[in-house]
Amino acid sequence: MTDKYVEKVLLDKAAIEKKIAELGSQISKDYQGKELLLICVLKGAVIFLSDLMRHLDMPLEIDFMAVSSYGASTESSGVVRILKDLDCSIENKHCLIVEDIIDSGLTLKYLEENLLSRQPASMKIVTLLDKPERRKVDIQPDYCGFRIPDEFVVGYGLDFNEQYRSLPEICVLGEK
Repeated sequence: MTDKYVEKVLLDKAAIEKKIAELGSQISKDYQGKELLLICVLKGAVIFLSDLMRHLDMPLEIDFMAVSSYGASTESSGVVRILKDLDCSIENKHCLIVEDIIDSGLTLKYLEENLLSRQPASMKIVTLLDKPERRKVDIQPDYCGFRIPDEFVVGYGLDFNEQYRSLPEICVLGEK
């Protein structure tokens, strides 16, 4: 990566691919004999969803939600807005929220509570990245790819102001 704002590569493509295969294997085992609805949190988790679902050995559906709490900042505002809701009912379905990163947890906590009110058969969370030291609410992923330090990361779907999503690795973004 030659962008002057990218400080370093935190996780390379090979490490990400290996971890997603491991997550897919564990999720497939845990949901054996069940149909699963993957709920992708747009836009950041779409690449993770695409790679993860290829490692799931079960019948599955996908749906998408778009929520916002950042705007053009690197800090969550704490105010969550649903920009796009699910197209299908989740009542009595086994649901897995697919998230790119859990930071403060404010957005995901809001989303989880909103979805639980719709009476799914079960609700779990998978995240590629977790920053537990930034947590402002009590929420933990059921499946986690990597715990990372408190640095602002981009790439593999994660962005800063809609830039850097297409990077194949997870990179630390420096001062802009």
